[in-house]
Amino acid sequence: MPSPQAVGTQQSPQTLSQPSPPQPTYAGPVIVLDPAHGGTDPGARGQTGAIEKDVVLQFARAARAELVRQGYRVVLTRDDDSNPSYDDRAAIANSYHDAIFVNLHVSSTGTVDSARAFFYQFWSSFSPQSRLPAPDAGQTSEPATESTTAVASVPPISSSSLVPWNEAQRSSADVSHRLADQLQIQLAQQFPGSPAVSKGVAIRGLRSVVAPAVAIEISSVATTTAASLSATAGPLAVSIARGIQAFRPANSAVSK
Repeated sequence: MPSPQAVGTQQSPQTLSQPSPPQPTYAGPVIVLDPAHGGTDPGARGQTGAIEKDVVLQFARAARAELVRQGYRVVLTRDDDSNPSYDDRAAIANSYHDAIFVNLHVSSTGTVDSARAFFYQFWSSFSPQSRLPAPDAGQTSEPATESTTAVASVPPISSSSLVPWNEAQRSSADVSHRLADQLQIQLAQQFPGSPAVSKGVAIRGLRSVVAPAVAIEISSVATTTAASLSATAGPLAVSIARGIQAFRPANSAVSK
């Protein structure tokens, strides 16, 4: 029988400290997925019961799973039925030094089972003929005329070295265009009815992002069943992952 001293020095298995599981290390940019709408803003509605705010959240979750599987760190601007402001969504992306922002929509019209990538194009670079709304104009783009209303709430800039919120995307315009092109190539392979090239539109959700930023819109809520629209989540996730990989390999940088 062990002595009392020996018994006192023994540690119970329950008191032994357990090593913490290793934390995953992520390489490459942080992918910020932005499911549009939410809360009291449902977005487009289909006669079959499809509601845009719900469908795009499904899309974002499917894309997150695929991107994480590929080794990326992924952040959602919302993972519930909330509706962050445009600036709040942009601020999430802007909080990372190396981010890619992908805004997700479902159109109210358009060729069923098609998809299109958009990049932000400032009004000053539009010709009068090209000032056309995005397919989901009621939710994604600015009006087709110049207006100061959309930027009335932008806080004053205290230093000339700071970038105004309404100009934030300008510095990333070229890389956003390239990203949209890469995504459109992949979307056209997964959704045969899709156009061959991406499109520049003044989409409010992209304007305040200081990083490569695109919007992807799936057509449309006018499907035969709501389930058929949800079924596009897988092909869309694959398109996003492959497009980002082509644009920016996962091992090209270490995220914050």
